[in-house]
Amino acid sequence: MTPLAAGNARVKEARKLSRRSVRTERRLFLADGPKAVEGALATVLDSGQDCVVEVFATSAAATEYAGLLGAAPVTLVDERAMDGLSDSVNPAGLVAVCRFLESDLPAAPRLLAICADVRDPGNAGTVIRTSDAAGADAVVLAGDAVDPYNPKTVRATVGSLFHLPVALERDPAAAVRRARAAGLTVLAADGGGEVDLFAADELLARPTAWLFGNEAWGLPDELAALADHRVRIPVLGAAESLNLATAAAVCLYASARAMMSR
Repeated sequence: MTPLAAGNARVKEARKLSRRSVRTERRLFLADGPKAVEGALATVLDSGQDCVVEVFATSAAATEYAGLLGAAPVTLVDERAMDGLSDSVNPAGLVAVCRFLESDLPAAPRLLAICADVRDPGNAGTVIRTSDAAGADAVVLAGDAVDPYNPKTVRATVGSLFHLPVALERDPAAAVRRARAAGLTVLAADGGGEVDLFAADELLARPTAWLFGNEAWGLPDELAALADHRVRIPVLGAAESLNLATAAAVCLYASARAMMSR
């Protein structure tokens, strides 16, 4: 089979999925790289459909990752076509066209991450990856948040997008109310919080929803006020603060440790 070129109509149509409006209309997105493709291939939607519609691969990648691809529907493309499909600086040669995931909160969650107005794709993807690693049940992207299907977000999750639900909620306050209705204690990560993370084991052992704010301005006071407690991470050195993804990792793992110790 001759690999498809960058000008091929199928390649052009797939490349359009880099735009959010097209992703939303078609309910399709691109998963770039072997880890993302592996996670997508292992995912079956609630509808019974496979998550993956098609995998585009260079000839070299199809050979290298033959064991991963198995019987997946693979279309060979040339290097220039792959450069157009992947937003990676050094494409691995695999990009899957995937159906939107059917994500919602689980019935009885014990640990959630709610991200309010998180705009940076790398931060959002890293929080999803960290939540997966820490054993969280779901992530909620609330408010004016980045699209979880943004190619940079998908890549930053390193496959974790396919491991746990990532729910969307336009109103951050509604996300907090829903978490509380599910029986979760809502903890706002706040540098000026009244609770010290290092002295909060009893609190952290409860079913918890962590509330994280925007990278630049944090949580608005009116949203933080909806939380049950504001929790600060002690800064032991001269740093002004921690960035969003690092703070989320510290908080989620503190909860995971406290829950396991109970």
